[in-house]
Parts: sequence; C-alpha cells; structure tokens
Amino acid sequence: MRHNRKPLWFAEKIFAAFQEHQRRFFQITQRSHKRFREMDWKGFEKDTLERLDIYTHIVNETIQDIGQNSQPFFQSVDFWEKVKQAFAKMVTHREDFEPAETFFNSVTRHIFSTIGVNPKTEFTAPDFLIPSIEDRYCPVSTVHIPEDDIYFRPVMILNILRSYTNLFDFQDVERDANRVTTVIEDHLRAEFGSIRIQRIEIINSIFYRDKAAYIIGRIRAGGSIIPLGIALLNNNNRVSVDAVLLTDTELSILFSFTRSYFHVDIENVTELVNFLKTILPMKRLSEIYTSLGFYKHGKAELFRELSRNLDLTDDKFELAYGDKGMVMIVFTIPSFNVVFKVIRDQFDYPKNSTAAAVKKQYQLVFRHDRAGRLIDAQEFSHLKFDKSRLSDTLFQELTEKANSQLIINSNHIVIKHLYVERRLTPLNIFLKQANIKAARKAVLDFGKAVKDLASTNIFPGDLFLKNFGVTRHGRVVFYDYDEIGLLTDFNFRKMPPSRNDEEEFMNKPWFHIGENDVFPEEFRSFMTFPEEFKELFASTHSDLFDAEYWKQIQAKLETNTDIHIFPYDENQRFPYLFRT
Repeated sequence: MRHNRKPLWFAEKIFAAFQEHQRRFFQITQRSHKRFREMDWKGFEKDTLERLDIYTHIVNETIQDIGQNSQPFFQSVDFWEKVKQAFAKMVTHREDFEPAETFFNSVTRHIFSTIGVNPKTEFTAPDFLIPSIEDRYCPVSTVHIPEDDIYFRPVMILNILRSYTNLFDFQDVERDANRVTTVIEDHLRAEFGSIRIQRIEIINSIFYRDKAAYIIGRIRAGGSIIPLGIALLNNNNRVSVDAVLLTDTELSILFSFTRSYFHVDIENVTELVNFLKTILPMKRLSEIYTSLGFYKHGKAELFRELSRNLDLTDDKFELAYGDKGMVMIVFTIPSFNVVFKVIRDQFDYPKNSTAAAVKKQYQLVFRHDRAGRLIDAQEFSHLKFDKSRLSDTLFQELTEKANSQLIINSNHIVIKHLYVERRLTPLNIFLKQANIKAARKAVLDFGKAVKDLASTNIFPGDLFLKNFGVTRHGRVVFYDYDEIGLLTDFNFRKMPPSRNDEEEFMNKPWFHIGENDVFPEEFRSFMTFPEEFKELFASTHSDLFDAEYWKQIQAKLETNTDIHIFPYDENQRFPYLFRT
C-alpha cells in the first residue's frame, strides 16, 4: 500500500524524475545541430520553448505522482528529512549532483510552500561547497598543441575547423582558417608583443543559439589565458566563420544575462562551467549556469551567492537609486549587484495595469528572444530577509505600498513574490554622470536597442530613458516590462493634422485613438536627452519617429523575414574586416 512507502521510495521517485528531465533536456539540445544545418530557425525556436517548459512540467508530474494516497506522512518534515538523506546518497558521486539537489528542492518547496529556507526538507547553501575554479585541463575540451614550434600557425586553426567537418559543410575552410589566424595574431602582437603560444583548448561541443553556432575555447600564451570564440553562420547550407572574439568583454557580452540560453550538448555541466569561468572571470556562476539553459539551478546558485554575501557583509538593503517606479518597488544592497522588484499594491497614475498582467509581461520576456536587449529576471517566492538588514526608508515603503506581499514577524520580513535582476545604471542617470564619449555612445546605442527589440517583435511601450539601463560594458538594455508587448499587436499611426486653431490647442485629441494606437512622432517627448545629445540622436535614429518605419518592421515580421541580432559589433564581422 502507498501509505507504507519508505523514504527511499520517495527519493527514488524524485531521482528518476530528475534523470527524466536530464534525458529530455539533452534530447532537445541534441536537435540543435540539425536545426542549424537545415536552417530551421522556427524549429529551433520551438525547441527552445519546449526546453524551457520541461522542468516545471516534470516537477509538477512528480509531485502529483508521489502525492497520491500518501497523505499520512506526505507533509511530515521529519519524514522528508529522511527522504533528503536518502536522495543525497544517490547523487553524491554524480557529476551533476548540484542540479539534482536543486531539482529535489523544487519538489519539496512546492509540497511545503516553504517560507524562507528549511534545511530539513531542502538542500541549503551550507550543503553546497563554494566552487573552486581551477585552471587545469578540462575533460570537456580538446587540446591543440603546435606541431613544429611554439609560434602560432594557421594550421592549428585549420585543424580545429576541420575537426567539425563531420558536422558542417564549410564554404571555404582554408580561407576561414587564414582569416581567424590573422585576427588572433594581430591580437597577440597588440597584447603581448609576440605570437608565441603554448596551446589552444577547445570545448568539444558547439554552442548553438538563435541563427548562429559558436566554437568556444581558450588560448594559452605568455602565462595568460585568452578567451576564444569563433562565430559560425549558415548561408544557404554552407557554413562560414563570421567573427572571432578574443577578450573577456566580448565573451561576456556573448554570454550576457540579456540573451537567450545556449544549447550545448555536454552532460558534465560542472566541468563545462569550470572551463567557462576561467574565460569569464567577472561572471557569477549563477549567470553561467543560466546561460547554458539550467535556469533553475542558476536561480538556486544566485540565492546561495546572495546568502554568502549577506553572511560576509553588514550593509543594508535600500531603495534603488533613480526614479521611483509606478508599478514596482525596486531595492538593492550595495555589496551585491542585483535589484529586487516587488509589485506595488496599487499603481501610480496613469498606470492602469494589474499585478497579473505584469507577471504575464515578465513571462513573455522569459520565453522570448531577448536579443541582448532585455534583462533576464529570476522569479522568487517567499524570500525571507532579516528585518534588521532593511533600511528604515525601505521598510516603510514596502509596508505602505506593497503590504499584501509581506509576512512580517519580530525578526524577519518575507516577500511573497518578487523578481531579481542584475543591477544597472538607469540611462537617464548615466547620461548625467558619464564622460562625453561614453554618453554619446549610450545615446546612439539606445536607438539601436529600440531597433533590435523591434526586429524581434518587441515594443517597449514606455520609451522613457529611466526604463533603460546601461551595463558595465556600456550596452543599453530595457528592464521595465509593465508596458511591453509584441510589436505586431500595435497600430502605428501618423498624427492627423489639426483642422483649425481650436483643435490645435485642445487639451484632448481631436481624433479617435484606439487602445493599441501608437504615434511615433510623440516619442521625442519621452526621449528626454540632455540638450547636447538631441541632434546626435535625431541625425542617426530619426526613422524611429516615423510610423512608416515601424510598419515596415511589422511587414517583415509578418512575412517571417529572419533578422539576426549579432552579439558583437559589425566591424568585427569578417565581411567587414576582409572586404575587397
């Protein structure tokens, strides 16, 4: 009978469910090569959405399976402490034991609706060792050593590219090898004054995302590690190298928290993350896990990183610097570069949305191509904070404006629902603080960001500068999602001319405005650039003020015209570098 089930039975059920998740996750991932080879971009998009959904689906199935007729002890904390111990023994020697324990937590937190953390029923931060990132040979990679001497040679790159000829039909592999070699040699001379190297280490699996594929590795030269990313495009079923990325910044942008997740067919995720951390030293492990599609474990790592930070610091949570949001209360802690966003009980005028609608907008972003312009948000439930770590101003703001989201006792405050995002500098503040060169770059990139979003069928809704942020690499991204929508759902119109002076000076429009009508001519009033940048923006992005521009983008989207947003600058592309 089910009511006589032992803790081991439950542990085995959850472990089997985790294995099923891994099987299905990598089964979908393995289809990526076929999608790329056949230029089946719609199929890749479908796979991406399917892979996002399987975690929640399997967790829910597992809870339903083990919960049937198990009520006598199903919600017994002491019983589940024994289940946890049995599960730990099953996974302790597995390479993926940490994602397995995160999966276990997902099951038990759902069963108990856990507030904060319960170490009896879930694996907590102390259960996970702080990872020791080692600069060592990694079993997920292949080493390429110079054949004759330690000078860099085109034959090394040629051998690397040819190792993938079973996967790709290269357009001109020798030409590409020479081009890649030229770029690497120029970089080595500029950085080290020499092109002498020890070896190149290449991750065995290809990284697929959107309409591109990437060879990722590292070059060892002069005692240094140089990141290596080789971007591949498929042009009419012939593959060619499009760019080479060789700096921490370039690889960090490629693996950005503003982009969709990679598809990589390597089951030894821990070793893969270890390798990537050596070429992405400024990225948190949580972000690396998330970038590989393990977003639930990335979320768990983020919580552990925050917990460790709080144990080592004594600064307080405070309201985030910048304009207050009409929909969200946003707060942060100086020692940890994230922001926490809580939906207000009532929205300030003129916002007329709802909490349910805002959550739906965040879900849209989670499932959409973020194209390097939408920040990834992690959704948390029942996150517990030490009340003494909240500033008085923040505590007052939360209790007055988001009280329905709170559970408060003498020592702690629990927030029932919130989002966690990387902390950025709001664009309106950045333009006041940055030097003229950085500010000019941000102004132009703001226009590019709006156009990139449009190309992926996203319209921000609110084009106020305060709703955009600037990353540490100077990229402009959008982070305020309460008005976001699909571009094809909006009706872009030219403002009808007034027929007389009376209409011209009316307080209300003299013409009918539909719910989804947008008048691009009005965008200037939202884009409140400092005076010295207005002409710069208008001279480069004046098309954003024209309804016809937006209609043309809609027409391309409606005919399924493929638009690829490159995660590197146009001047890094080989068609630009090697044009004749």
